[in-house]
Amino acid sequence: MAFGGVAMAQQKSTAAARWEPARHEKDDWFDQLPGKHRLVFDTTAFDGLANAILFANNFIRVNRADYGLQSNDLAVVIVVRHRSTPFGYNDAMWAKYAMPIATRSKVEDPKSKLAPKINIFNSGEYADSLPNRDTTLDSLFKQGLQLAVCGTSTRGYAGAIAQAVGGDANAIFSELTSNLVSNARMVPAGIVAVNRAQERGYSLVSV
Repeated sequence: MAFGGVAMAQQKSTAAARWEPARHEKDDWFDQLPGKHRLVFDTTAFDGLANAILFANNFIRVNRADYGLQSNDLAVVIVVRHRSTPFGYNDAMWAKYAMPIATRSKVEDPKSKLAPKINIFNSGEYADSLPNRDTTLDSLFKQGLQLAVCGTSTRGYAGAIAQAVGGDANAIFSELTSNLVSNARMVPAGIVAVNRAQERGYSLVSV
């Protein structure tokens, strides 16, 4: 009877134990961002990123105006993966590889309708053409926004660029990785970053 009671107690204890996600050093940067509130946006295409930029700005602005919080009270991350991935690259990469990047991401310059030769989300000249209006990535970076760039997708872009220009995919991948916009970091995969952010307390917005 005593043995049976101990066994039942152990079973109840195991069943009641709260599941905790495993922690990995590669994801520790999520916890290193200062902030009393945490928010992550998951983007996979041009329109989604435009909305994420708009909503991130709203989030920061309203928390400042109505809650008296400062930028360093808010940890905000935008994940760029799939077709939004190349907006993590700087203007030099867009200028150098405009056509293969635009073809793979299915994006065009809102004004010329040609392949963009700059990162259009980092230029104020498109304020009248984009949903995010005059809010640029750089303006959000100055308020602490972080960009997580999908490494898996970047390898796909590197392969497409290599095929288009007759280059080496590994070398181009390294070049893209070395030419990210400020406040951006390459992560192993965007979808993994979305998962890890939530496991570390970030609220998810899918756009």
